[in-house]
Amino acid sequence: MAGAIDQAKEQMSKSVEATKENFSGIRTGRANPALLNGIVVDYYGSPTPLKALASIGVPEPRTLSVTPFDASQAAAVEKAIRDSDLGVNPNRDGNVIRVALPELTEERRKEYVKLAKTKAEEGKVAVRNIRRKAKESIETSVKDGDLGEDEGERQQKDLDSLTKKTSDQIDELLDSKQKEILEV
Repeated sequence: MAGAIDQAKEQMSKSVEATKENFSGIRTGRANPALLNGIVVDYYGSPTPLKALASIGVPEPRTLSVTPFDASQAAAVEKAIRDSDLGVNPNRDGNVIRVALPELTEERRKEYVKLAKTKAEEGKVAVRNIRRKAKESIETSVKDGDLGEDEGERQQKDLDSLTKKTSDQIDELLDSKQKEILEV
């Protein structure tokens, strides 16, 4: 029945990866193509992620260049970027859309830190839910007689240490993201 622990470990590592992915969409002082990950473009009537419709580059530290694969969709891509919550004003130069990222104000940095904390807490909640399900699975196995009580207790201790380790990983990611955001 070590399967419950293995399954929990795999799911918790996925939660850590999802948290990393969420952090990549939070803006810091530098231009990063991941900032545009959450943007969805209305592509011939269907919502499509921007990264599926265009190549994104970083020609300068504070500039992103977006080149749509389908030149006729440049206006739709530009509109999607403008309407996003990034607070940027894209400029179109032929088929290339340039997104200049303004300097972050102290107030905006604090908002991003709050957002990062929220994303980290979401990751921790997911980890705790995984722990709860695995714990229920272990308790059921003990009750059904598939596992001895000592083995059940040992697995629960393993599960608790795994949960603590995973939560600590998320805290470390949050600390590094906060430093990155507050770096001027």
